[in-house]
Amino acid sequence: MKERWWSAPTEAENGSTIIVTGRDYMDEIIAKGKFNYRVTVSWDYQALPSGMPDDADAGLMEKATDAMLAEFKKDKVAYMTGIYTGDGRRDWVFYTQNLNIFGRVFNRALEPLEQMPLLIEAESDPDWEEYREMREISYIAPDDEEK
Repeated sequence: MKERWWSAPTEAENGSTIIVTGRDYMDEIIAKGKFNYRVTVSWDYQALPSGMPDDADAGLMEKATDAMLAEFKKDKVAYMTGIYTGDGRRDWVFYTQNLNIFGRVFNRALEPLEQMPLLIEAESDPDWEEYREMREISYIAPDDEEK
């Protein structure tokens, strides 16, 4: 599966900047109709004046992102579709077909890392409404070199 990400600044309801990183080329996965559950993994952090995390938290967030992407690439039970950072919060958004297996793969991915203050929420989203809204608000089309 072709993989491409884009990043764009957006604005929270309170006016703070939120950096949205979204995953492109999800149409084939959406069309399968199997990944009906949205899982949001959140980390509320002590924000710098800019609303962004400090270097230590940002470094751990990057390690967590890399670990989750690698583990879910091996075990395709879920796809990370969005990463939102700003206003004292990082959210990773996934779509999965099985919440129990998602939990096992997620825990396996983060096991080698130090413990993080994560909140995990899941809900049914068979139409991928959150993904479509995020894409509408922030999408940046690929340039000629990326096509």
